[in-house]
Amino acid sequence: MPRDLERTALLVIDLQRGLDDPRHGPRDNPDCESNIAALLAAWRAAGRTVIFVRHDSTRPDSPLRPGQPGNDFKAAVTGEPDLLVTKHTNSAFLGEPDLHAWLQERGVTGVAIAGAQTNYCCEATARTAGDLGYETLFVLDATYTFDLPAHGGGTIAASELARVTASNLRDESADIVMTAELI
Repeated sequence: MPRDLERTALLVIDLQRGLDDPRHGPRDNPDCESNIAALLAAWRAAGRTVIFVRHDSTRPDSPLRPGQPGNDFKAAVTGEPDLLVTKHTNSAFLGEPDLHAWLQERGVTGVAIAGAQTNYCCEATARTAGDLGYETLFVLDATYTFDLPAHGGGTIAASELARVTASNLRDESADIVMTAELI
């Protein structure tokens, strides 16, 4: 865990209404949104940096396209962020404005990652943050993902994907933590 949470920004990644589209299939962690709301409240009460990240899909059939209701944040994402990053790829560090430059200008040394999807945008952002030298907290119970068709057949359960993501990130790119540890 970072030694200085005061210099740790909370990144709420892609918690958008379009991810409620039934075509995504079954998901894990029904407590994700309430955990994110608790994190937001704690970060704001402490006067810490809050960043929202929104996926603005360029795919014509995506519910996350700008101008579509699915592009809007879910109800748990409240208030104004210190920064809004928009992106078309997985990592928040590849969005606009330049997240790394913005954090560096403000002396932010750590990030706490929450949102969707655990094994895509959240994991990609955590890997990039770790590579850039940020003390990275991956708030596992404040992320969620969906079941995934497996290569070669079958299905990988969302809960298994979350477990594998945590295992992949742990000790290499991020510290795996839970909401209660941060509030």
